[in-house]
Amino acid sequence: MYFLWYLLIGLVAGWLANLLVKGHGSGLVINLIVGIIGGILGGWILSLLGLVAVGTFGSLIASFVGAVVLLWIAALLTSPAKKHVSK
Repeated sequence: MYFLWYLLIGLVAGWLANLLVKGHGSGLVINLIVGIIGGILGGWILSLLGLVAVGTFGSLIASFVGAVVLLWIAALLTSPAKKHVSK
């Protein structure tokens, strides 16, 4: 049962992070993957700061922070394709 709860938390965190970074969601599967990886990354980042995510709200915050950092890193690594306009 906890597995499903963490999937739901990851899905919400990924969706919120996509709304903040991109301005729109990226679909169910991508939001879920971003939220789950963000949960791992966020937990690691908070542990470096000496903080621990406790409870559902803490897990959501840690996942959200990690997902935003993950999307920010992905945006830095993938530069937008420059469009050349031929006249």
